[in-house]
Amino acid sequence: MGDLTRKMMLSSSAELLYKPYRFHPQLFNNNFLESWLHPDYISILHTFQKLPPPADLDDTFNINNVVSQDLLKKEMDGVYSFNVFNSTFIQLFNEEINNFYTISEQHNINVRRPNSMNNYGVIVNDIGLRSLITNFQQKYLWPVARYLFPIHGSQFDSHHSFIVRYKSTEDVGLDMHTDDSDVTFNVCLGGVFEGATLTFCGMFGKPNHRKYTHTFQHKVGRAVLHLGNRRHGADDIKSGTRCNLIIWNHNEAYRGKGVNAWDRRNEVYEVEKGEPSPVCLSYTHDRDYTNFKSLPEAALKQKRKPWCPPPGREYEGYNK
Repeated sequence: MGDLTRKMMLSSSAELLYKPYRFHPQLFNNNFLESWLHPDYISILHTFQKLPPPADLDDTFNINNVVSQDLLKKEMDGVYSFNVFNSTFIQLFNEEINNFYTISEQHNINVRRPNSMNNYGVIVNDIGLRSLITNFQQKYLWPVARYLFPIHGSQFDSHHSFIVRYKSTEDVGLDMHTDDSDVTFNVCLGGVFEGATLTFCGMFGKPNHRKYTHTFQHKVGRAVLHLGNRRHGADDIKSGTRCNLIIWNHNEAYRGKGVNAWDRRNEVYEVEKGEPSPVCLSYTHDRDYTNFKSLPEAALKQKRKPWCPPPGREYEGYNK
């Protein structure tokens, strides 16, 4: 049995086993209600809906001349944040996810890990919420994302959506990485916590790929939107629990049907410009990590196959 077949069977099984125990049926009727959006996001959405298509805008078009920074904040080039969900939806969604955790333990429902790096959370597509997320993606997220990222967000064809959870007794943070996503949507759904910020570095393959650029502080109900090929990582949580819903949006027109984002990004990698910022180092991916830091305990538990920077693309003075 192939890995893909096994994953599909596990996904289908989890959805069927959980179906009798659904806590909020309205989340499973394939319709994301506008009344679940934060008023700020409704204003953003309605503003963008009045604009001509991105292809008809000239080079002088400026997002912040259209939408106030109070509503749509440009955290840095290519990274935007905004309030997106109201308290009603956040409560409904959190109750459903917590209910699933309880039921899955009581009835031994096997679930897949959210991705290759997170150990705690759940793939929401696997428990029957794919259609809800698709409806949100197409009706409310894409109409805004296509203006912020006209190439990568020219269309959204599919998504991989999941919950990640951080706490001191589970995953405390997430190593520097890029996503198998064309445009990534990441919204904090709650928990009382300290720390657990999100650090951004450069774009994959660019000379500043491993240079620090910005730190984002999560707030409940506020989302951050960025390209999947920007290096980023979740800083360690100091106390409490943080849960986030992440949507990896896929654009087949951009990546080519059947081609994953990793293959596309690996086409070009430029020579790095100087030593990496220590905060941007990845113990999973970077060949020179131990030149700057000692490996953390998490790295000692994995089979490391570091590749970055690729041979021939090292910065001047690089010492493996």
